[in-house]
Amino acid sequence: MTSSGNNDAARHAQAAASDRQAGSAGSSAEPQPSWLASLQGLAHELPGLISDRIELLSLELERAGQVLAQIVALIVAAAILAVTAWLALWGGVMLALVNAGLHWAAASLLMLVINLGACWWAVARLRALAPLLHLPATRRHLTLSQPSTTSQSPAPDEHTDPRAAASAAAH
Repeated sequence: MTSSGNNDAARHAQAAASDRQAGSAGSSAEPQPSWLASLQGLAHELPGLISDRIELLSLELERAGQVLAQIVALIVAAAILAVTAWLALWGGVMLALVNAGLHWAAASLLMLVINLGACWWAVARLRALAPLLHLPATRRHLTLSQPSTTSQSPAPDEHTDPRAAASAAAH
């Protein structure tokens, strides 16, 4: 009885192994989608994917336009308030100078000189920074040019280094 039990177990193991082989052979015999079918499916879904992205971009651009209008309005309001505060500050400084015994004309002249000095500094800084709006380093890297014969990197100039531009404008 034990030998027939062993035979049954051996037959059962052989049957399970042949079933596994038949199952794996059957799964490889199933038709798999071809590359052409995958590409056709992708081409079919692509317009929907693109139109969804374009609609999202359109909605975000509309919202960004509305937000930009609000930002500009707030900047104008802040600028008006800042100018009002600036005038009040200098009015107070002038009043303090006059109360300290300085003639009103001399106090006005002092305020004018201080404001013109600040204006000169702001314009000099603006002129130093303006060339950077042309994106010189990016243009240099994107422009096709002859390779240089030296392997050294160029020294920073006023167009690529903001510190050099500021010091050049100050001199």
